[in-house]
Amino acid sequence: MKVLRIIGSVDQRFGGPIESLLRTAEEMRNQGHQIAVASLDPPDAQYLPSFPFEVHALGQRGMRSRVRYSTTFVPWLRRHASQYDVAIVEGLWNYSSVGTWLGLAKKIPYVVFAHGMLDPWFRKASPTKHFVKQIYWHLAEGRVLRDADYVLFTCEEERRLARQSFHGHRYRERVVAFGTADAPRLDEKRDIAFRQLVPELKDREYLLFLGRIHPKKGCDILIRAFGAIASEFKELDLVIAGPDQVNWRQALELEARRLGISNRIHWPGMLTGDAKWGAFRGATAFVLPSHQENFGIAVAEALACGLPVLISNKVNIWREIKASGCGLVAEDTEAGTVSCLRQFLRLDTANKARMRELARNCFLKQFEVKRAAEDLTSVLTEILSDETS
Repeated sequence: MKVLRIIGSVDQRFGGPIESLLRTAEEMRNQGHQIAVASLDPPDAQYLPSFPFEVHALGQRGMRSRVRYSTTFVPWLRRHASQYDVAIVEGLWNYSSVGTWLGLAKKIPYVVFAHGMLDPWFRKASPTKHFVKQIYWHLAEGRVLRDADYVLFTCEEERRLARQSFHGHRYRERVVAFGTADAPRLDEKRDIAFRQLVPELKDREYLLFLGRIHPKKGCDILIRAFGAIASEFKELDLVIAGPDQVNWRQALELEARRLGISNRIHWPGMLTGDAKWGAFRGATAFVLPSHQENFGIAVAEALACGLPVLISNKVNIWREIKASGCGLVAEDTEAGTVSCLRQFLRLDTANKARMRELARNCFLKQFEVKRAAEDLTSVLTEILSDETS
């Protein structure tokens, strides 16, 4: 099967959608399928040479904005669509989705991964922006989903919430398994790679937040909650790792200084490779008090490392986490996060060890990428079979 994966950008700083594409594409390639990627990245982008798949970067040369438009994208799709059997659109609200709808024009079937971009939280967080999106939904975006063979959701919670966001343009829903690649084996060099980035951490225990430093993720809540429990757990630090795409870190550091805990919070920036896995392997727990999170690839990566996860009930896989016993769930508030941290940190050694064991089991049973790739491949095969029958 020849599959075209379509995404706004293959820049890994943009988080979940590109990580999902990479992991499932790798597994599908291992199964013998041919994968190519079309994006709106400028062809001179520095991150393109290291991308592990054939990528057609169809953006404008020299363009740096995340909001991308390309005059060549639709014509390229119209010329090359016949070279592929099916297309997968990764995400919404950028020209790659509408351009796919215009460019494919029923030449080949396509599916759309919503990637949490239909969550009603955005309506509450930015009502004006949502009003504009509702208009755009009627004019264009809703038609993209209406004409897709399926709109794919990664869990039942995401599908349920998506129904509350926009009116008009019905579409065919499908929940598919979702996940990420297994963690590499425990290796001392990975712990060293991480500790070298944060030498002031020394050998202290730490809680780990790993993701974009963004208001949606609840980083401010996490800092205040850590401040509330810091005096009780004096041996514990907090690591906040990830790219600061909205220039929020300075304000967060000021809050940490106000609370008197700035020397116990560490900011290594975006972690990749050995340093990332070293951070997971060495942490006491992974913390994500997000206000909205479709799936949370980092949650699955933490589970792969046997790391308990302390998350809000706005992370859409919270029910799976709670049912498996591999973590704790709370409201996305300061009080909820404080309660969650205290409850976990007060557990005895045996119960923490048991939670680590359950974390690993949860990953293998529900979030390992082979199952996700098999489920996605099954959906695409079904679509192609219907096309030829």
